[in-house]
Amino acid sequence: MSRQRHRTVVKGFLIAGLLSISTAHAQLSGLLNQAGNSSGSTGGPGNLSGLSNGLSLQSLTSSSTGNVAGVLEFCVKNNYLGGSASSVKDSLMSKLPGGSSSSDSGYTDGSKGILNSGDGKQLDLSGGGLQQQITKQVCDKILAQGKSML
Repeated sequence: MSRQRHRTVVKGFLIAGLLSISTAHAQLSGLLNQAGNSSGSTGGPGNLSGLSNGLSLQSLTSSSTGNVAGVLEFCVKNNYLGGSASSVKDSLMSKLPGGSSSSDSGYTDGSKGILNSGDGKQLDLSGGGLQQQITKQVCDKILAQGKSML
C-alpha cells in the first residue's frame, strides 16, 4: 500500500472514530441531562422520555400483578435487587390465576425485562451502560409497587 493511500485510510478511520465519539457523547449528554432532572427521594431521573416512550419514574407502575412479579424476577436475576425482592415476587406469584407464571403473558414479558405500563406503553429494562442505573431505580420502584400489592 502506498504511503498516500495508507494516510487516507488512517484519516478515514480517525474521522469515523471521532464521529462515533461525538455520537456517544451526545447520547451520554442526553442521559445525564435526564438524570439531572431528578425529583423526589429516589435520586433518579425525573423524565425517562428518551428511554421509555414518555414514561416518568414518578408515575411508573406496572399494569398487572404478573408483570410486577416478572419484572422482579428480571431484577433479581440481573442483580438489580436483593433477596427480599424474591419473597415479594413469590408472594405475588401465588396471587396469579392458577399460581402459574407460564400462562401469564405479563409475567413472561416482565421476566425478559419488559415493563408493561397501565396505559399500554412498554419500557425495556434490558439495556446496558448508563441505562443500568436507571434500571436499578425502576426495579426499586416496581419492588415498592409489589410490596403495596401484598
